[in-house]
Amino acid sequence: MQQQRVPTPVTGSGVLRAAARAEGHRPPAVTGARPRRRPPLPGLTWLPLLLGLALWGYALPRIGFRTMGEYGLLDRLPASFFAALLVLTGGFLLALRRAGTAPWWPAAYCVGMLFALKAPPALLYDSVRYPWASKHDAVVDTLLASGELRPHAPLSGNMAAYEQWPGFFGLNAALVRSFGVESAAAYLNWAPVVLGLLLMPVLVLLYRTFAEDWRLVWTGVWIYQLANWVGQDYLAPQGFAYLLHLTVLAVVLRHFVLPGSAGRLRDRTFLDPAAAAVPPPTGRRQRAVCVLLLVPLLLAVNASHQLTPVMLCVSLSALLLTRRYRNYGLLAVACAVMLVWDLTMGRPLFMETLGTLRESLGELTRNSRPGYAGRLTGPGPELAGLANVLMVFAVAVPAAVAVLTRRRLVRSALPLLVVSAAPLPLFAVNDYGGEMLFRVYLFGLPGAAFFAAAALVPAAGARAASPRARTVRRRVAAVALPVSLVALAAGFLPSYYGKESMHYTPPAETALVTRSIDRAPEGSLVLAATGSFPRALHRYDRLEHWFFAEQELPENERMLADPARYLDDGIPPGTRAYVILTRTQDVYTAGEGLLPPGGFARLRDRLAASPLFTVVEEHPYGVVLEHRSSAR
Repeated sequence: MQQQRVPTPVTGSGVLRAAARAEGHRPPAVTGARPRRRPPLPGLTWLPLLLGLALWGYALPRIGFRTMGEYGLLDRLPASFFAALLVLTGGFLLALRRAGTAPWWPAAYCVGMLFALKAPPALLYDSVRYPWASKHDAVVDTLLASGELRPHAPLSGNMAAYEQWPGFFGLNAALVRSFGVESAAAYLNWAPVVLGLLLMPVLVLLYRTFAEDWRLVWTGVWIYQLANWVGQDYLAPQGFAYLLHLTVLAVVLRHFVLPGSAGRLRDRTFLDPAAAAVPPPTGRRQRAVCVLLLVPLLLAVNASHQLTPVMLCVSLSALLLTRRYRNYGLLAVACAVMLVWDLTMGRPLFMETLGTLRESLGELTRNSRPGYAGRLTGPGPELAGLANVLMVFAVAVPAAVAVLTRRRLVRSALPLLVVSAAPLPLFAVNDYGGEMLFRVYLFGLPGAAFFAAAALVPAAGARAASPRARTVRRRVAAVALPVSLVALAAGFLPSYYGKESMHYTPPAETALVTRSIDRAPEGSLVLAATGSFPRALHRYDRLEHWFFAEQELPENERMLADPARYLDDGIPPGTRAYVILTRTQDVYTAGEGLLPPGGFARLRDRLAASPLFTVVEEHPYGVVLEHRSSAR
């Protein structure tokens, strides 16, 4: 019998040298055992999570959402709610110390913070959050009732676009049938939590492509959650298409690397200590298979939203600037799918948009303004606007610091930086109805959050000029990271909840609007100051709509001089017309600066006193009037 050879065990300094050779490092000299910092005890890791969620559960029924005033939900949140956020933040910082061996602990805290920040409306509200989101419920109801799409039907209230990009609504119609609920309103308020949970693994995959350090990865996810205040994650085509957009990019960045393009970016001696080596290259056949696998996602994006395919094509084009991802096949397929859809199903709105490009092209100032008026009024909206600006700087400044100071990480993560900056030129193209500013921020946020985290989380094992420099760097990071995370949490609340009085609608107001619209004969014209009120587009396929105050403030001031005559002149002869004015419209037009202070009350009083209109129903939450010249 042949005797087996027993390998010599590698111990002590041999382990270090073997690991260093495997990573391409030079083996460090072993000068003696160094004391190792003990990770926090397991009890100290899960205890803040339980305590934070307990405080949050205690605070939840004490949130006075029914008595919101000028500051929205901010001054209705109890002290225990803020304490819960602080405890969760502290627990997350503790969990980061064990992230290398137990990355599920930071993941648990990210889930807990997501739930704490965005679940209160879903658990508390007795109506749909964001009144304008009810129009998405109306589209699903109409699709279920009629069972058909009419992409070329001249629908008012900007509803034709939803029938030209119906993929998201078809999916929700299937969900309504599968869940056995009455409508999508049954789960609509849970969309921010569900989309946040679905987006988390996509962000992790994206960040792990460029970073091996789990601390950096989870800090990037945490910063993304706190900085995602733009409110595009409700039940809408944008949130769904955005999830698919990032999924496509994550697959591309991981599986579309050209052979021979990485150079020294697979050698650890030339990488940042936290950086991941470039993923293995793929051959032409593998990339072709990946393109085929991504086609269903591209179709879903194009069937659901009109702007996201443009952002995706812009991002894929920007990747061509990097030698690693100079692949033209996927870009050609993505552009072809977008153009085919735009020239067939989406042709009416696509041609209309092309017609407006002459006016908007190059108008950087106008295209980057928020909303219609671009001027928030009132304590809550003004505070929210200020917080929005500060939040942008809170993410952009550390991200810029990382770009300047961590050159090796930037070199390896350059594709993520390029993709994040790619949407910026769209400011020169169109204002997207006053939404382009928020959409550019949203699409650039994943990369910005990653580089902001890189500035706040020092690389383990990074070289410094001297032991004193290492000590200074460690102490600065020990202060900067918790301060930044607390500041981001403090900024998220006014940005997300500062205008909450516009977003919550009492059920009595919803019932008033539903009754009024149900009474209107088919073909009637529904007038309102703005479409941001509950059930505004109920029966949108059978009625016409005119939201007469959704225009510039000077024009609205002229309208207020004689609102009855202004509306009478705009109502086609022989058309039955109804004016619906509600509390939510009052709050929205004042907060967004569409009407001057007291303008909504003046509008309501003058219409009620005019002989051209008669009051049909009056309620503490609103008034409904009928145009007299069309009365029977």
